[in-house]
Amino acid sequence: MTGLVRSGNSRSITIFDGILAAGNRTPDKVAIRENARALTYAQLCERIVRVANAAAAIMGSTPGRAAVFMPNRIEYLELVCGLSAAGIETCTIGPTASPAEVKFVCDDANVQMLFVEPSLEEMARASVGSTVAHILPLDERYEQMLSRSSPSSLDRVLDWENIFSIPYTSGSTGRPKGVKLSHRCRVLSCYAMAAEHACYGPDDHAVATTPMFHGAGFLMALAPLFFGGSVELLSSFDVDKLMRTIEKTRATSTYMVPTHFSSLFAMGDKLTKYDRSSLKSLIVGTAPLAQSMKARIIEYFGEGKLFERYGSTEASIVSALRPKDQLRKQQSIGLPLAATHVRILDKQGNDVSAGEVGELYSTSPYMFSGYLNLPDATERAMRGEWFTAGDLARRDEEGYLYLVDRKNDMIISGGENVYPREVEEALLDHPAVEQAAVLGVPHEHWGEQVVAYVVLRQGMTVETEDLKATCRQRLSRYKVPKEFRLVAALPRNRMGKVNRQELKAMAARSQ
Repeated sequence: MTGLVRSGNSRSITIFDGILAAGNRTPDKVAIRENARALTYAQLCERIVRVANAAAAIMGSTPGRAAVFMPNRIEYLELVCGLSAAGIETCTIGPTASPAEVKFVCDDANVQMLFVEPSLEEMARASVGSTVAHILPLDERYEQMLSRSSPSSLDRVLDWENIFSIPYTSGSTGRPKGVKLSHRCRVLSCYAMAAEHACYGPDDHAVATTPMFHGAGFLMALAPLFFGGSVELLSSFDVDKLMRTIEKTRATSTYMVPTHFSSLFAMGDKLTKYDRSSLKSLIVGTAPLAQSMKARIIEYFGEGKLFERYGSTEASIVSALRPKDQLRKQQSIGLPLAATHVRILDKQGNDVSAGEVGELYSTSPYMFSGYLNLPDATERAMRGEWFTAGDLARRDEEGYLYLVDRKNDMIISGGENVYPREVEEALLDHPAVEQAAVLGVPHEHWGEQVVAYVVLRQGMTVETEDLKATCRQRLSRYKVPKEFRLVAALPRNRMGKVNRQELKAMAARSQ
C-alpha cells in the first residue's frame, strides 16, 4: 500500500489511522463484503483516500458538513471514514426517513454535500431543494468522481477530537438532536468493545445487520475493520439470511436487537437447520432483553456467548452483562465498561444506596462532544462531566446495575410509582405472550391507570384473567394492569425500540 500514510499526528489517532494500519498489515485480505461485492483492505483504504480528496476539492479550504442518506451498503464505511479524514463532519440519515426528516437534518446541520442511494435521489432533491449545493448519487457518477480523485496520501492533519459523525436521535422526546461523535469516542469505543467481547481480532469475522445510520449500527461494522478482521454487511435484517450468512462465513460475532430474536424463534422447527457453532460472541443492545428471552437464546446458541449491553448514542456503551452472569443476575445490565464510571443519583443529586432507584449518570472517554446547535440541551443532559439519558436504575451489593425504566415513562397511579419494564417482564413470563408494552393512560380517579399492550405468540390465545393472574404472582396489586389490549404488533422505531409516543397516540384514540 505504497503512498498511503496515517492522517493524524503522533499523539492522536483517527478512525482511518486504525483501518490504514490494518491495511498495511494485510493489504490483500478481504475487509468487507456485501452480497457479491467485496473490498480488500488495500482497495478500501485507497477508496477512503479518494473520497477524502474528492470531497475536500469540492468543499474547498473550509471543511463543512456532509450527509449520507442510504441503507447499509459497502460504500457507507468508505464515505463516512473518507469524509471525516478530510475534516468533514458527516450526518447519517436513515433510508426510511421522510422528506421532512431529510430536510430537517440538512437544514439543521447546514449540509453542503449529500450522498444518496440512487433510488432515493428524486426524493432527496425534492426534500432539500437548493439548500444543499451538491447531491451525489452512488452510481456511475460517484465512481467517476472517485476515479478523478487522487489516491495519494492525505495532507490534512486531524486531532482525535475532530468530529467523525453526527447521527440524529429519534426525536421521540422532542425534536431530533444531532449527536456529535469524535474520532476519540469512536476509537476508544472500538478498543472497549474488543476488550469486552474478545471477538474483533484479525482472525475474526463479523456479520453486521443493524442500520449503520445509528451510532451502534456503525460501530458494529467499524470495530472488526479497525482491528484487521472482516465484516459481512447485510443491507437490511432478514432472519433467514442472517443465520445462513453466519453459517456460510463461519462468523465469530454478530449484533442483534430483541425484535430480531422474536423473528428468529417464530421460525419454529426451522431453527435446527442453522449451524451457529462458529459464534464466539452474540451481542445484544438497543433495548432490554426479557429474562425469558435470554433463557431461550442461551438454550439455542449455547452458553458462554451472550453479551447484553446498555448505553446510548451520547454515552456509547455504559455497561455490559457478561455470559456467565446472564442467568445468575436476572434482568441486570451488568457492570460498567472499562474506564467507565457510573453514579445513581436522587432528585437532589445525591448518590443513592444499593437497592434504591435513582437516575443513572455515567462518564467515560467514550462520551459525545455535545448536541449540534443545542447548547442548552447539552447542559440539561449533563451534570458536570456526567451524562444521563434519563434512565432510572438501581445497583445491587455486588455493583451490578439494573435498568428500572426511563424517567419519562414512569407511571404514577394512585400516588404510587409503577415502572413499565417491571410489568412487561411479568407479562413475558406467560407462555402465550411474545411481546408486551405497558404505559399509563389518564384516569379520573387514579390519575393514570396501567394499560398493557400484548402481542401473542403465533397460534396462541389467552384470557385476560390469565394475564392478571401471571402479573399478581410477581407484582403488587397497584402495578397489575387494569386493562389488556391485544394487538398484532407493537409500534417500533428503526432500531427495534418500542415507540412509546405512537403507543400513547394509539391509547388516546381508543379512549
